Amino acid sequence: MTFIGKRQIAILLPLVCMFLLIGCKKSDKKSLYTIGFSQCIGSDLWRRNMLDEMRMELSLHPGVNFVYADANGNSAKQVEQVKSMLNEGIDLLIISPNEAQPLTGIVEQAYNKGIPVIVIDRKTASASYTAYVGADNYQVGKLAGEYMNTMLKGRGNIVEVMGLPGSSPAIERQRGFYEAISRYRGIHIIKQVYGDWLKDSAEKQLIQIEPALRTADALFAHNDVMALGSREVLERLGLRKKINILGVDALPGNGGGLQMVSAGKLNASLVYPTGGKEAIMTAFRILNKESFSRETILQSFVIDSANVQLMKLQWGKISSQQKDIERQQVLLAEQREIYNNQQLVLNIIVITLVLAIVFGGLAFYSLTENRKINKSLGAKNNEILNQRNQLIEMSARAEAATEAKLNFFTNISHEFRTPLTLILSPVEEMIQSEKISHLAGKQLKLIHKNIFRLLRLVNQLIDYRKIEYDKQQISVSRNNLVSFVRDILESFQHNALKRNISLSLISKEQAIMVWFDADLLDKVFFNLIANALKFTNDGGRIQLILNLREDMIEIAVQDNGIGMEPGEAAHVFEQFYQADNGMGRGSGLGLSLSKEIVSLHFGTIKVSSKKWQGTTFTISLPLENKHQPHPLPNAADSNKLSIAERVKIYTTDLEENAKPASTEAFLAPKEHSVLIIEDNTDLLNYLGEKLGKSYEVFLADNGSAGLSEAFQNIPDIIIADVMLPGVSGKAIAETLKTDMRTSHIPIILLTAQVSMEQQIDGIKSMADAYMTKPFNYAHLQATVKNLIGNRLILKEHFTSEVSHGTLPVSKTLDKKFINDFSGIVEQNLANENLNVDEICKTLNISRVQLYRKVKALLGCSVTDYILNRRLKKAKYLLLNEAYSIAEITYMVGFSSPNYFSTVFKTKYSCTPSEFKKQHS
Repeated sequence: MTFIGKRQIAILLPLVCMFLLIGCKKSDKKSLYTIGFSQCIGSDLWRRNMLDEMRMELSLHPGVNFVYADANGNSAKQVEQVKSMLNEGIDLLIISPNEAQPLTGIVEQAYNKGIPVIVIDRKTASASYTAYVGADNYQVGKLAGEYMNTMLKGRGNIVEVMGLPGSSPAIERQRGFYEAISRYRGIHIIKQVYGDWLKDSAEKQLIQIEPALRTADALFAHNDVMALGSREVLERLGLRKKINILGVDALPGNGGGLQMVSAGKLNASLVYPTGGKEAIMTAFRILNKESFSRETILQSFVIDSANVQLMKLQWGKISSQQKDIERQQVLLAEQREIYNNQQLVLNIIVITLVLAIVFGGLAFYSLTENRKINKSLGAKNNEILNQRNQLIEMSARAEAATEAKLNFFTNISHEFRTPLTLILSPVEEMIQSEKISHLAGKQLKLIHKNIFRLLRLVNQLIDYRKIEYDKQQISVSRNNLVSFVRDILESFQHNALKRNISLSLISKEQAIMVWFDADLLDKVFFNLIANALKFTNDGGRIQLILNLREDMIEIAVQDNGIGMEPGEAAHVFEQFYQADNGMGRGSGLGLSLSKEIVSLHFGTIKVSSKKWQGTTFTISLPLENKHQPHPLPNAADSNKLSIAERVKIYTTDLEENAKPASTEAFLAPKEHSVLIIEDNTDLLNYLGEKLGKSYEVFLADNGSAGLSEAFQNIPDIIIADVMLPGVSGKAIAETLKTDMRTSHIPIILLTAQVSMEQQIDGIKSMADAYMTKPFNYAHLQATVKNLIGNRLILKEHFTSEVSHGTLPVSKTLDKKFINDFSGIVEQNLANENLNVDEICKTLNISRVQLYRKVKALLGCSVTDYILNRRLKKAKYLLLNEAYSIAEITYMVGFSSPNYFSTVFKTKYSCTPSEFKKQHS
């Protein structure tokens, strides 16, 4: 079989998956659990019995992973063991704390992680656990005291051997024992010692109190281990028959309390259940989401000679049953293994048969389909050949259409020169006319400058078309490159001197003869020197350095200007690329065209730059003639005459319009202010001059500076270009409209993006108006006036007698600010110490921002607003309430009735008492 289709695979895979699922061994219905058990110490018999009970109960729940750790009486070790269990990912933690306080933190940590925690035997110092299982040690101690009274028949002396100091069982047993004994006047506790739960420790402590033992009638040990040690001490002292011994635990098995009581080593022992079985039962109720008791208190009772034999018989029967259960589980596991193996073999046989049938069917189906596919492929091959022929024909047509478009574009570019020339000549004549120049000289120079800018763009487009599509053949001649570059440099000296920029040529040779096309190569130097002047600060340095390198000449155009980032420098020779340097924007054609011209001369051009340190463009040209076999005669001298005219296209763009002398000091202050953000210096100055006649104007040439100006000066309106270095106009609008300090300021966006989608996107950026370039200045002026006028109407609403709750506020942030501000004032009208600092602290803004925001939205100062609200509240109280004038004085925050009367009369032309009489 050589081919299987997608359809066959789609049929095969579900069948195979189905049988594989059937053949897999089914897992248990319930997922496996991991239960961790941290034991404080596991060496004593009582705790070994606890572990045995847990394992007996776990035997009824196969498949559970049980993790056990013994801290051997070390609290720090137990903390680390529990941390290890938590990291391994247990589902439930059972812990018997060594000490209450040291283990509290790790138990709380597990509980807070969402892991159920069962505390067994001993509690921690916190209630952060899921369940507790254990006997009530207080009741154990109390039961021991009551049994002692029965044993001593109401009279006698007792020695108490307690457990580990500080452990909760020792504390609770001693407290219960003491309270029970205190009820019987004839019985006294004559001595207490700590045996630390250990036989040896108890013996050492009892030997030290031998005198007390000789006067004792009974001894109560907190566990059977210490009770056994006490018995051996009493035997050595010959006091065994005289003193009755009571222990705690009554554990079954060899060495346990049951055996001691049965053998007469102890008079009695209290059953202290380990709780291992109950802990496991509670754990499964928690894991299976069943109801459980948070506090499981195990009951205790006394084992003495009257019932010890019965208890031993019961324990023997339980042990026998457990062994039977374990044997049955082993047999069940063996049978389950045999069943699984047989099931696996059967499934493999079934799957093999099914696959054989399926693959046989697929083989037959594939043979049939292959025949159909071969016929279909033949038809498709013919169709593809026809389509390829059609694509070749369409490509030829598209190429012809593209060529026609490019020719049309080139012709249109040529046609631009005629109207530009007709515009340029009259403009230059009007500039030379003193009368016209006096009236509109600045505007004419702006027109003149932008005519040359258009000419440069047109020339670059035409040159680019010739080089890229016409495969222009350059006409080279052997010329002195040093004098050629020096003449070009002289053409820029006037612009450099005006800005105190050092423009120099460095060459060890006076004459370096190179083959080049003077009419093309000068455009490269024009472009590089103009760019260097544009991006070099006043007082800077530009150098042209010529170096001979064997058969090459290197010309480096080096400046100490603003430089470029590495990412910008890597793209400067790409078509239409514009670096985001905040120093004006070009067409993105100049450097790309320069690179093409240098390539035509079999040379290279590269750039190296560091931000804020400068840029160096290095041109390498061959000294030998690699162009045409019959070079043209020397053309450098004839070209020299036209350099001065041709460089105008580049130097005019570097001219700076003279800034008019400021007369702001002699003019009346403007009522409203305008912030203009525009990266084109000419347009920025033009709008600033025009709008400066009516408004106070702030200017910024990039987005970052514009944001700073907006936050610092809080203008009445902002005009911003959409395409800006740093931060775009749309981003500026979104930032200012979502900031409480500037959300009230109207924003007008200017852009050359004229499509309807782009205009809608501009309005969505929360701008108040969107105007496309070229725009009519009168339209812009009317829009500015209208937006400021609308803002004044809102001010009148804000400061009117109408409640703020009904004002038609259009901006959410402005409405929130007014509500917050007025609410603070209303709540503190009675506070005569209310000041601007308290309001600023509450609103979390500065004093300057508060003053400007209130002035912009309410048309008054903060102090005037507070005073007006107080007087309005006073009017309301005088008209509608029965308070005295003195009471009203303090209710509206005035310091004295006399001052209140003076202010009221100034505002309403009558005193409060006169006002009340007039309206009563």
